[in-house]
Amino acid sequence: MNDLLDELAPFVGRICAPIALDDGPDAAQEALMIVFRGLRGLKEPAAVYGWVRTVAAREAVRVAKRAARAVPAELAELPAPGDPQLGADIRDVLTRLSPEHRAVLVLRDLEGLDERTAAERLGLRVGTVKSRLHRARDTFRKAWSA
Repeated sequence: MNDLLDELAPFVGRICAPIALDDGPDAAQEALMIVFRGLRGLKEPAAVYGWVRTVAAREAVRVAKRAARAVPAELAELPAPGDPQLGADIRDVLTRLSPEHRAVLVLRDLEGLDERTAAERLGLRVGTVKSRLHRARDTFRKAWSA
């Protein structure tokens, strides 16, 4: 179990952090607990990463909703590309998005999943994922250029 935890913890953290933001570690811990409780029921061991990704994304959305975040203050001046502050500014813009929109962006743009697979992972219809992705990207662009 320790070896499996060492293997899955960074993967789960990478999914939960951008969705649940400051509550990412809590979401990752909750997701890992769900994974370990449900591990015996996994019918196809080769599908473990897909299943874990699904659990992590759903749990991160749940934790982020529960946290009911306040929208942060206006962004300061934007840094030039390559500036170390850029990552922090991207995170600030992500906090302006709903957990559902962050989840779609993470699965689609960071994890590289297609809309159909992201929809399966989040338990949504493909059309819902496409519309959320469009709105999330639009909101991100508007917040970024504000």
